Order: sequence, then C-alpha cells, then structure tokens
Amino acid sequence: MKSWPLAAVLAGAVLGLAAVTGCSAPAKKAGPLAATPTVTAPGSCPTAASPPMPKDFPANLPVPDGAFVTSTEHRSGERLVVAMAVRSGFDRTLAFLQKQLPEAGYTLQEGEVEQDDAESNFSSATIDGRWTLREMPDCGGGVYLTYLTAPAT
Repeated sequence: MKSWPLAAVLAGAVLGLAAVTGCSAPAKKAGPLAATPTVTAPGSCPTAASPPMPKDFPANLPVPDGAFVTSTEHRSGERLVVAMAVRSGFDRTLAFLQKQLPEAGYTLQEGEVEQDDAESNFSSATIDGRWTLREMPDCGGGVYLTYLTAPAT
C-alpha cells in the first residue's frame, strides 16, 4: 500500500466533514456531482436529499443500505474522500464493513476498533483506501462513515 499520511489526511477529512454529516435517505449512485444544501431537523439529523455518489467512486466498494452521501472531495493523486451517514447503528455498520469488504475482494489492514470509533486501511488489486466509522451524537443510531480511496500502487 502506498505510504500516505493517511491518519493525518483522514483526521482532517473527518473533522472537517463532521459538522455537515447526518441521517437521511439512501444515496444515488449516478448523476453529476452537485452540492445539495443540507437541512437539519431538531436533533442534528439532516433531512434534505444528499449529493449523488461520485461516478469515480469504486463500483464494487460496498456501501451500507440506507447510507447517504454528505460530501465528497477530490484530492491530489486521484484520491477521493466520500463522507456519508448511515442510520443502522455503529455495531451493525462495523459488522457490515468487516464482512462485506473482504467478500468484495478488499483486504482489511491495520484496523482498530474502540467503543464509538473504528477505522481500517483496505486494498484490492486496483484500489488502496481507508474507512473510518464514528458514532453520530444526537442522531439516534446514526454513524459517520468516510471512505478515502486512490488507485493502488
């Protein structure tokens, strides 16, 4: 796997995206990348439609049912950061990631799980990346899920 300063990159992405993420309808996987304003209901859960999944998001990278995109960012080195919210809860979403990524051909590496926080690097023949998962305060069962992906080196 390419030696990125992933911890620093992802920490900045997660902190920057944490203020704009929440819970809502499922993401669409097609269409142009467009910013959609997020309307927040009482309890800090956004209620507006989400931006579409970027076309360059890896097609075989598993996304939990009900996840919706809260933001995307294209970075140098063909890196893509996609932040999303999921309402299925921390434990269920974590189990999904730990099961579905290997089933889709991704190897999980250097992972860590804490009470309300988890992350792992992952790779395939074509993609290197990292996911992070954080509990979402004030949004019953909501979690932040962020994927950072880049072409494999």
